[in-house]
Amino acid sequence: MTIKTLTHYKPWFYAAAIYNAIWGALAVLFPRVFFDLIGMPPPNYLPLWQVVGMFVGVYAPAYWWAARHPERHPHLILIGFIGKAAGPIGFAYAYLTGQLPLAFGLTNLTNDLIWLPAFFLYLRDSARLRGGWLPLLRDD
Repeated sequence: MTIKTLTHYKPWFYAAAIYNAIWGALAVLFPRVFFDLIGMPPPNYLPLWQVVGMFVGVYAPAYWWAARHPERHPHLILIGFIGKAAGPIGFAYAYLTGQLPLAFGLTNLTNDLIWLPAFFLYLRDSARLRGGWLPLLRDD
């Protein structure tokens, strides 16, 4: 495997960048839209949801940079992967404890779960190219 083989992840990262920019902007500018879509009353403090949108949007340039040069930016994708793995875990806890309805999980489907396989495979391939996970994490 050569570094060039990482280029097939470019479409995933460009798509993630565009998705995050749009989703983040919608959550910031129109914070009630998602809640109306799933039939859930919006939280009492909508600015908190707008902060979530801001965080999602901040990932957009990182994914864009990773798409432009996937051989250079595994750490940006690793950070994204951690967030995309943590989102469903947090939702599962909130759902199981009665804090969120099942319909709220739709946001995990689109924000997290559809991206996890591509991000994981990219990280796996990137680690192999660097001689393992430790060199990747140390940035050797």
